[in-house]
Amino acid sequence: MSLDTPISESIITESESPVISPEIDPNLQVRFKTEAGRLLLFLPPENNREDIETNANLNNTWTELWQQLKHRLNGGEHAEQDYTEVYLMAENRLLDGRQLQDIAEALTEVQLQLKRVKTSRRQTAVAAAMAGYSVDQDVERETLAQPVLETTTAPLAEPLYLKMTVRSGVDIRHPGTIVIVGDVNPGSSVIADGDIIIWGRLRGNAHAGAKGNPNSLIMALQMEPKLIRIADQVARGPEITPEHFYPEVAYINTTGIRISPAKEVAKARVLTLDING
Repeated sequence: MSLDTPISESIITESESPVISPEIDPNLQVRFKTEAGRLLLFLPPENNREDIETNANLNNTWTELWQQLKHRLNGGEHAEQDYTEVYLMAENRLLDGRQLQDIAEALTEVQLQLKRVKTSRRQTAVAAAMAGYSVDQDVERETLAQPVLETTTAPLAEPLYLKMTVRSGVDIRHPGTIVIVGDVNPGSSVIADGDIIIWGRLRGNAHAGAKGNPNSLIMALQMEPKLIRIADQVARGPEITPEHFYPEVAYINTTGIRISPAKEVAKARVLTLDING
């Protein structure tokens, strides 16, 4: 080739230019993870409207999440795991009873069983409890832009109200007071950072003031617990079933946990308020 020969320039059209795919944050996808011997199923967080308008890829609708879950299960992402129980990490995503049932059925098809739901949404916690799953409810975290105020006592979440029977094998956890209209059966447990009020029979385990509040109470129309805890104090229920039942309250006094008729506790508290002004 002569040095005078012109060199033709390669022209890259727009269609031929390389396309760089944006990186996908794994935290924005449905994913499985093993941790402390458990199989965890993570759902991506629910984003607010402002975030979605900024980044359209954040718009994870239920249909998209469902397709991702089926893809993960059909792809055998969990296949190397020997676990049968699944802990659903729903976080701030709002799920109703039908959606939880769909997830459970999809897991059952591959020999996995939905066991516990961890959520920061009250509606999801209620739906999961009503469906018979163990529930671990956290307080929804504030955004990083907001300052964190240090206090000696963390504020409690709004009370969690449930109208159901808590069956054996089910755990209910809530960072506030728990009110249950129904029975708490043996083999189940109710754990609250605040008080526990059972409008029925308490025959399982109950732990009030789980974050260390000794002023928390446990009340039941029929008090037959296997084990009760208030803050760091522990007591076993009576071995002999009483012949007559009436509303009772468990609380901490100078000797430990005491169980007294509710009317006596109410009178004592009213008297204390009168004395202290």
